[in-house]
Amino acid sequence: MTLRLAIAGTAAALAAAVLLLGGVFAGSPAAPAAAPAPDAQRLLAPWSAPSAARLIRDLRAQDPDAKTLTLLGLAYQQRVKETGDPNLYRLSEQALRRALRLAPGDRLALTGLGGLALIRHDFRGALVIGRRLTRAAPTAAPGYGIVGDALLELGRYEEAFAAFDRMGSLKPSIASYARISYARELLGDQRGAVAAMELAADAAAGDPRASSWAHLQLGDLASRLSVGRRHFRRALELSPNDAAALDALADTYAAEGRFGEAIPLQQRAVARVPDPHYVEALGDMYARSGRKNLARAQYARYLELDAEFRANGSRTELEAALFRLDHGIDLRAALRLAKAGRAARPSVLGDDVYAWALARNGRCKEALPSSERALRLGGRDAAALFHRGMIERCLGRVAESRRWLREALRRDPNFSILWSPRARQLARIG
Repeated sequence: MTLRLAIAGTAAALAAAVLLLGGVFAGSPAAPAAAPAPDAQRLLAPWSAPSAARLIRDLRAQDPDAKTLTLLGLAYQQRVKETGDPNLYRLSEQALRRALRLAPGDRLALTGLGGLALIRHDFRGALVIGRRLTRAAPTAAPGYGIVGDALLELGRYEEAFAAFDRMGSLKPSIASYARISYARELLGDQRGAVAAMELAADAAAGDPRASSWAHLQLGDLASRLSVGRRHFRRALELSPNDAAALDALADTYAAEGRFGEAIPLQQRAVARVPDPHYVEALGDMYARSGRKNLARAQYARYLELDAEFRANGSRTELEAALFRLDHGIDLRAALRLAKAGRAARPSVLGDDVYAWALARNGRCKEALPSSERALRLGGRDAAALFHRGMIERCLGRVAESRRWLREALRRDPNFSILWSPRARQLARIG
């Protein structure tokens, strides 16, 4: 299975924002010498803060010293996960920068800023912060996570993998195992990716929300729909009403055309957290089930939410371009966005989206080199394989197109609610 692009963060950024900061709260080597107050420590235990809103209220009522401001900045990030409100990112940045003015070099505040930069897709900014952390604390793991995540999205893969290896050697944990899993997946080592994620799941044992996240990743890596669904159901059992688990489970039903079951789950995900990723998926489910007006309303909502994320500092050009390309919305604007996104994020993802943008604008000969770069690591992302197949078809190479489309479907027969049926049709009839 292949999870859709999420506007608020890549897989690597998610690991940084959720796993890495969780490790800090648990008392990793990057934690400041002064421990948080006992009540804040309890509320910010990994994965288990019962209410970021309540924590924010409590922290804002305290004297704004460096420790309080740092925890406030991190609590705002947690609140975004609960509400999908990107306006809180600015408040997080303000609080963390105020903390650093009071305590220059505070590693927990820097880690929070690094995680925020990753979530916003400011990978060059994240790299600067991560390098600062690794210089200040060369034997502490969190800085290497931020460095590796940033390098990965900047297309500097060997350096990124080295940073992940260093992180894992310093602190084997759910955070480091998750990164190793993602690196192996990029390289096409599916078994190795699953094995590393199983280690992450073992490391999460006893922590329901961490275990839920690990099951989501194992479901995404599953080669069979039934296995993925089992993991997603387990994730939901461990973290009831979790929007990501609802979205993932809905996707498995949509893949089978069971929209009567998929749509209510996706509606719950959107109601829980109105993330553009979930909104797009709901629109796609409406479109496939023949409810075109409802689909258009969700697509309009996506564009509104994307604009709000960008207004609050997120670099979402690639996600915004891909949305427009997949839904046939202003393809020229999508090409401009894809070009800008690839410049900011010169990764295999950037190359793939740019190739798809060129192809959708009829510039297929130009698209081919970019598609080749997108597949250069040996990974077999089904969407990238599908895009290559469509580029070959556009160039008139029907047999070659079928080969790529069949490979995409072999890798993941349900890679897209909208495009998987088209891939099956073209792979069969040319």
